[in-house]
Amino acid sequence: MNRRLEPDVTTVFIPTSLRHLFLSSSLIKELAEFGGDISEFVPANVVGPLKQRLTAGTPRP
Repeated sequence: MNRRLEPDVTTVFIPTSLRHLFLSSSLIKELAEFGGDISEFVPANVVGPLKQRLTAGTPRP
């Protein structure tokens, strides 16, 4: 996209570590709904309550 906007500008991409990777909350919720391990993506105090809410059938916002 940058090249299309300005062909003479060079873009440098520096990938982040997984620790700083952006993940949408929707993706985390979907992973939890299907029984996936979300512990590496959310704080420890969020894992239990989030899984409880999702298994209780509370609709997602």
